[in-house]
Amino acid sequence: MTRYPLIRTAVATVAAAGLLSLSACGLGGAGPRAGEARKTGRVAGEITFRTLQLKPVYTAYVQGVIDSFEREYPEAEVKWEDVPGDGYNEKLVADAQAGALPDVVNLSTDSFQLLADRGMLADVASLDATAAKEYVPGAWEQFKLPGKGGGVYAYPWYVTPEILTYNQDLFTRSGLDPARPPTTVEQFFDYAEQIAARSGGRYAAFMADPKGRLPGDWQKMGVPLLNKAGDRFTFDTDKAVAWADRMRDLYAKGAMPKESLLKADDINQLYGSGRLVFGPGSPGFVKDIKANAPQVYAQTRVAGAVTGTLGHIGIYAQSLGIRKDTAHPDAAAEFAKWVTNGPNQVEFSRRATIYPSNAQGLADPWFADRGDGKDAETLARAIGAEQLRTAALDANTPVQWTSQVGDAVAREMQKAIKGEEDARTAVRRAEEEANRLLAAAGRR
Repeated sequence: MTRYPLIRTAVATVAAAGLLSLSACGLGGAGPRAGEARKTGRVAGEITFRTLQLKPVYTAYVQGVIDSFEREYPEAEVKWEDVPGDGYNEKLVADAQAGALPDVVNLSTDSFQLLADRGMLADVASLDATAAKEYVPGAWEQFKLPGKGGGVYAYPWYVTPEILTYNQDLFTRSGLDPARPPTTVEQFFDYAEQIAARSGGRYAAFMADPKGRLPGDWQKMGVPLLNKAGDRFTFDTDKAVAWADRMRDLYAKGAMPKESLLKADDINQLYGSGRLVFGPGSPGFVKDIKANAPQVYAQTRVAGAVTGTLGHIGIYAQSLGIRKDTAHPDAAAEFAKWVTNGPNQVEFSRRATIYPSNAQGLADPWFADRGDGKDAETLARAIGAEQLRTAALDANTPVQWTSQVGDAVAREMQKAIKGEEDARTAVRRAEEEANRLLAAAGRR
């Protein structure tokens, strides 16, 4: 998924660790047992299923899914374990070292990278050749790996798309038309400049945090992140420099809260207190504002995400990986498909502000219902689903853009935004450091 943190935190509870730092724990030398499991045609055996911090809120739901699967396949048994978000990636490292990865494991974007890059997950496109048609294409494609052909290394589970949320009262005070939200990154910046000029410092347009905006903004502007081989970053371009220059100018003019450049402010609190025009790009955020800041919720409008001239959006997806050498590949694969089928994903989405990656599930009429057209939460759900069905879901963070790469790029962009370094130098240095990290990862 584009790397807006507000999308990520809407469904993720783990702060992913950088892959290089995790390799110091010894994972780089670990690997699966010889051979990759192949289906036998018999769905049987005991499999382990690990989820990420779903108890106790979703205990009844998950257990119900497990129970129905075991009724359908009486020779199979699912042992469910749910673990806290803190230290999740480190636990995966320890389990990989011990040869104790679960048969079916809930993965965030970063933990997927952690295991898939090291060959520890089964190629589900090979294991289950008919599965692709069951999922939204953008979600299915997200779990491919560069240089691995058509291999797909996880089943998509629940997803969250970008949307745009904004305070229509502050829009109007800034001389903007609430019926005409921005649609490109460049227009978004133009609106932010006008907001800064009209607000008199009483409110700001958006958060500065470059790690949250990149690489999504660059992808939407047509900045090439990587070469065709996927082994070198190539974002040192005039467009990326122009982005950094514009961010510096907007920051100086007060379009962003000054403190939001270097530390993670509570954006919900800022927006909920009427001091920020654009809220997080997540449908789940709208639900939070409805519960915690009803007066601001009454002024909240939602629209399709800023996509840029290319029509790109990103999604944040949770997935289910299959252990490459599982002793029960039929049971593991069928269970992962059971969890991610249409009815089960729709039921999960009704309990949490998430969306199905399953195409049948996303076609459920509940996701198209706009109500009377006035309730922001209902509209957010419908708009998000429409974008998942129709937008080009290719502004997702590539696997090469690890947490460490994001941190390195953000550090240089912070210098440029504060005016401590010229934009061209900052972009060049960011690319150099990103390529150093990429090369180091390739040598492991």
